Order: sequence, then structure tokens, then C-alpha cells
Amino acid sequence: MSSDTPQSETTPILACTVSRDVQNFDLLIEDMEAAMGENWGDLGFAEALAFFGQPEAESLTFIALALDGSDEDNLVLMGEIITQAKARGIKVILIAEDVTPASLHQLLRKGADEFVPYPLPEHELQSAIDRLEEPEKEPEPSRHNTASLKSGEQREGALLVTHGLAGGVGSTTLAVNLAWELACLTADSAPSVCLIDLDLQYGSISTFLDLPRREAVFEMLTDTDSMDEEVFGQALLSFEDKLQVLTAPPDMVPLDIVSPEDVKRVIEMARAHFDYVVVDMPNTLVQWSETVLQAAHVYFALIELDMRSAQNALRMKRALQSEELPFNKLRFALNRAPKFTDLSGKSRVKRMGESLGISIDLQLPDGGKAVTQGADHGLPLATSAPKNPLRREIAKLAQSLHELGQSDAEAA
Repeated sequence: MSSDTPQSETTPILACTVSRDVQNFDLLIEDMEAAMGENWGDLGFAEALAFFGQPEAESLTFIALALDGSDEDNLVLMGEIITQAKARGIKVILIAEDVTPASLHQLLRKGADEFVPYPLPEHELQSAIDRLEEPEKEPEPSRHNTASLKSGEQREGALLVTHGLAGGVGSTTLAVNLAWELACLTADSAPSVCLIDLDLQYGSISTFLDLPRREAVFEMLTDTDSMDEEVFGQALLSFEDKLQVLTAPPDMVPLDIVSPEDVKRVIEMARAHFDYVVVDMPNTLVQWSETVLQAAHVYFALIELDMRSAQNALRMKRALQSEELPFNKLRFALNRAPKFTDLSGKSRVKRMGESLGISIDLQLPDGGKAVTQGADHGLPLATSAPKNPLRREIAKLAQSLHELGQSDAEAA
């Protein structure tokens, strides 16, 4: 390793570490020596920009840009290092310790090719180097159309939200099938519907409808300042030419990687171009949950007839009321509700509502195995099990919401 500006008189320099002080990253030194032998050097942030212009830099294949939390004040400089490296065909591996997701995202947007956390997992640097050397694959043509949105449209569509108050209570099932039923209400003039998966980590709408997850979604969500109709339309995928879908990003990302302003822009863009916008929320309350709640026309809170749902419903009620948020917007929906003849179950539902001080406005029957089977095949219930009792109840809900929306529009 060369401790100063790399020299190439003896051996060509194929890689460089770039950091404030490489001694702060001793594991990186060990891994660079294991991967590159003597064919690497190390540079400071300012030295790197000067070195890129020298003839010795022509042999560089990649740089390992290492930073920690104390380097976040130098993001502009590090962004310039990435830009200059990419302009010269030099790959960039980002090595980061205790750096915020927003800073990482900013540097990745500048063009960094790989990201490896520090302390380095075993063999991870070598794996990143190997990935850099792989030839780039031609993107496969998509089987799904993207949306072409008209500029200047202002439909002010209705925003319908589903939020599961416990795992597995059917939030995504309701969101997917409600959106599909709305899109299929009439054969001739069905309303336009957009389905948005805001469960950025575990969202499964793409699985429920057999749609691919694409990088275009992540790029759009994290750069909404420059989002227009074309960018938003390119992030959408069409299902059966009737329903437009914004899936979750392909990789698991922090929920706070998007801000309330980002979510507001996406919702406003969707409402401007569609009659109905259906949003599936993460179970977790996040910074932008209030944004969606305030904008929602109907906010379905999904629960089941069990203790965990009851406790979580009570905690949600307290959280919203303590922050003076519109708790009255929540419409509690009981999934896997007791059958009509189950008087004991009906009594339990009534006691649950009374003890929590909530109104359970919607009771959805148990759809059974057909729900899971339809999701596994990427089909809504209307296609996979049209006579399923859950499908019939969601179809009634879609019809009543549509009629309510039409009556409100006529009254206005």
C-alpha cells in the first residue's frame, strides 16, 4: 500500500481507497490488501480530485470511498469525487459507517456502483469487486405497460387507505381486491384506479398481482422534487390494462427514506390523474403516516377478533388522539368476521367495539384458502374465486363507495 499519492513506476495502481484517514478503516486496509495485493493506494478527499487528472489514474478500475458520521459535512465534496470518477470510467464502492440513510441515498444518486457497510462483512469487499467486473446485462423488455398520463389533469380522485393494525389481518388483500373491483365496476366507463404500495419494506402488492418490482419506483420516490407526469407514469405498471399499480421498491429500504413532502407529492399526482387512489400502508406508524391520514377520504383500519388487534387498536386510538389527529377518519374493518349464524362470535364483536370505544363499520368474512391461492397465482379474487364470500363483500364495498362518490359529486 502506498500512504501518499499513488505512484505507478513499479506496479500499476488498479484501485484506491479515498477517505479522511484510512487508518480509521483498518478492516478495509486488510481487505484491500487481500483483494488487490500491492496494486492499490490511498488518497484523501482533496487529493483524489487532483489525482484523477494525472496519467497514473488511467489504470484505475475502482475507488473505495470510505466515510463515517463525521464526514457528512463533506457530502458535496464526496459527491464531486464520485462524479469525477464516473466521468473517467472509474467504478465507485461506497464504504460507510454510522451514516444516515439520506446521506447514503444522496451519494448513491451521484452514481456510486456498490455499497458495503463498515465494519466490513467477511468477503463482502471481494464480492463487491467481483460484481463490478460483471458485464452489464441488457434490460429485459417488460411484459407490463407503463402509464401515459396527460399533463395538467386535475381529477381530484378519492383516496382510500388500508392499514393493518396487526400482521396478517388482510390489509393488502383488501387494498388489491378493492382497487380491482373499482376498476371493473362497469364495462364501458369504469373509473380509473391507481393502487399504491407504501409498505416500502414488506409490501407484497407486486406478488399479489404478479408484477415486477423496478428501480424506477425507488428513483421516483426519492426524487419527487423533479417528478412530473412522465416520471410518475413510468413508475406505474398496468395490470390487465385496467389497473395502474405503483409497487414497493425492489430492495428493502428505510421507511424514513421518503419524507412527508415526498408522499404528499405522490398522492397529489395520483389523485390528479385517477378517479380512485388506493394506498396500502405499512403496519408501522412513520413520519408520513399523518400526511396520508389527513389526505384520506376513507382510512380502513384492519383488525381481527383477537387480543393483539384489540390492544393495537387501543394504542392507535391513544396515539392519534394524543396528537390531536383525526381519529374519526378511521373506519375499523374486522377481517375473518364471525358468520351470520355465529351468535357467540357476533356478541364478541359487539363487546370488542364497546370496550375499545370504537365502531366496527365493516365486517369481512373469512375467504379461506382461496385468498392465499389467488395471491400465490398473482390474481385478484374476482378472477381466481369469483363466488368467494370475501370477494362478494369487497365488491359490495366498491359499489357503495362508488355510488357515494357519485352522489357527492352530483351534490357539489
